[in-house]
Amino acid sequence: MPEKKIIKIGGMHCAMCVSTVEKSLKNLDGTIDVVVNLATEKATVTYDPSLLDINQIKRAIENSGYQFLGISEEVDIEKEKKIIERELAAKRRRLVIGFIVGIPLMALMYIPVHHLEFPLHYLLFIISTPVFIYISAPIFKAGFQAIKNKVLNMDVMYSMGIGVSYIASVMGTFNFILSKEFMFYETAVLLATFLTLGRYLEAKAKARTSEAIKKLLGLRPKTAIVIRNEIEIEIPIEEVQIGDMILARPGERIATDGEIIEGECLVDESMITGEPIPLLKKKGDMVIGGTINKNGIIKFKATKVGKETLLAQIIRLVEEAQGSKPPVQKIADKVVSYFIPAVLGIAIIAFVLWYFVFDAGLHFSLSILISILVVACPCALGLATPTAVTVGIGRGAELGILIKSGEALEIAERITTVVFDKTGTLTSGRPEVVDIIEAGENNDRTKILKIAASVEKNSLHPLAEAIVRKAKEMKIELIEPENVEAIEGKGMRGVVEKRTITIGSKSFIKENGLVIPEDIENKAEELEKKGRTLVFVGDNQKCIGIIAISDVPKNEVKDAIEDLKKMNLKPLMITGDNQQTARAIAEEIGIKEFVAEILPQDKSEIIKKLQKEGEFVVFVGDGINDAPALAQADLGIAIGSGTDIAIESGDIVLIKNKITDVVATIQLARKVMARIKQNLFWAFFYNLILIPVAAGVLYPFFKITFKPEFAGLAMAMSSVTVITLSLMLKRYKPKNLNA
Repeated sequence: MPEKKIIKIGGMHCAMCVSTVEKSLKNLDGTIDVVVNLATEKATVTYDPSLLDINQIKRAIENSGYQFLGISEEVDIEKEKKIIERELAAKRRRLVIGFIVGIPLMALMYIPVHHLEFPLHYLLFIISTPVFIYISAPIFKAGFQAIKNKVLNMDVMYSMGIGVSYIASVMGTFNFILSKEFMFYETAVLLATFLTLGRYLEAKAKARTSEAIKKLLGLRPKTAIVIRNEIEIEIPIEEVQIGDMILARPGERIATDGEIIEGECLVDESMITGEPIPLLKKKGDMVIGGTINKNGIIKFKATKVGKETLLAQIIRLVEEAQGSKPPVQKIADKVVSYFIPAVLGIAIIAFVLWYFVFDAGLHFSLSILISILVVACPCALGLATPTAVTVGIGRGAELGILIKSGEALEIAERITTVVFDKTGTLTSGRPEVVDIIEAGENNDRTKILKIAASVEKNSLHPLAEAIVRKAKEMKIELIEPENVEAIEGKGMRGVVEKRTITIGSKSFIKENGLVIPEDIENKAEELEKKGRTLVFVGDNQKCIGIIAISDVPKNEVKDAIEDLKKMNLKPLMITGDNQQTARAIAEEIGIKEFVAEILPQDKSEIIKKLQKEGEFVVFVGDGINDAPALAQADLGIAIGSGTDIAIESGDIVLIKNKITDVVATIQLARKVMARIKQNLFWAFFYNLILIPVAAGVLYPFFKITFKPEFAGLAMAMSSVTVITLSLMLKRYKPKNLNA
């Protein structure tokens, strides 16, 4: 059985790093699939455990020149935070020293050294050398590791750029081959400093892209108070077992998923479901690990622990999704594979042209070479897609929208038709009393409901349960019936306060010789046209009223359907109900097209037909009996409910069980894809504009070229710009188009 692990990796900073790690892991025997995410610095590895183990994966990563930081779910958040802070602090020190020394060096370089008797060039050498080595050491180390692994990446390019700057300066200083005019010390130091600045800003920004997953990881309780042999003991959460009795006090996080055995309290589930209002939980209700007990003391029995809890499933789902690649990233990956050799070729050609053809001099030609090597960077291309996907999926998780892959986002952007299952998706999924009609002036609604609920109170029939539930909501005190008799498929009879009560269909009422008044007959016809299920209530020999029952639409459904229409999407409803009932529900919620009298196994055929007509179809269902339709659709959206979120059923899972989240999902997908395209545009545009400028194409006309150190700054800013644009997705809020 294949295993899937998400592994945290340190030291990755460009698209070629991703390619290197992926290649090294894919070459291992037993590897089935590898996806590396630059934004989160994680690798999702699917492998055969009989052929490959974690130690081999660790060695492959380290042999590639990167750090194996552990399996993601086992990484200590605080420890990881300290490592990140330590690395940022080291980069910050290099930056401070680089600017303190580099800026005065730049000023000194404008002093005409060759006219001075004092050997200033030696002073520059002495000042810059230790600083240059200190700042550039990580770049050279990474470049050497890349060459060792036969990989041509940006660390190699940067090493060449800053290496040429420094070596040319040293050769000029000691008058070895080059003259003293080849003073690039300020270029070497500032170039290394700007490259470090780019890495520093990039690392800080990348850390923010994974904030959503870090928040989820932070919800995991570390300990639980377990009651064993009537004694309360605090144990690590890893030691909790299914069936353990757990205590939760006010203000504490609930340790794991479970069923309340004793007590009641308000529980804040906002971090899981996005719902801001705490829910009252009492005996028999389920609680979710990681949520907060706001008041009261409860005892609950653990039903799921460890990796099986809802929070653990959500964390795993979000991590895997953030590590996935949408098809649009294939464009960037393909470009990156050719990018560095192409840039190296451009740099060499530009140097040759300026030095040998245009006779611009060695100093100018070297500056051009260094500028091209540094300004051209595929980092922005490599970050364009994963940062947007990571932030978008994280934001979705915060809103209760679990997106299982980057591919789902890309498909969601292209959909044209949204197909809804009716029961449990558009409607509440259980029958509700929607109207009570009384016959004559001597009967009132409360009386009709009271006698009907009294006879039905012990029945398990869904219609009977709806009637009893309505009576309880209205706080009607029921009467104990006598001689209750249930006639299967027809109705019930019983005696209440010495009166014979008959409840059931119209035909059952007539079979028992009861008279149905004409006004009731007329009203029944109107209600049937609306798709209501009717329960007739008879008292002795006369029908005294009707109870109308329906599976009512959810409150937000009508608004959601209108929003979809405004987004130029076609909503369609499919149901097993008869034509009349289906039409009534469709008209009520604003859907024009529907298909009725469909068996569950036939739903996927409806979707196939739409796809053959050229439609991109989303199917929205409950994720249980709708599995074939969810699988057939271009995109399956499973409506979750509480602890049963049907993780395996859809491409996207909506935890809050709200149809408005279908609209929010599509809005979010469109925003993420728009941001990816925007990122890719700027990444391509940046290289398209700055590489020619660095190559000196503007110099003959405007005397404009790039100083190498400013080329380094421009390179750093390109990656930061892409990440910043992606981070703006964190501000996304679902938009109500009907407001």
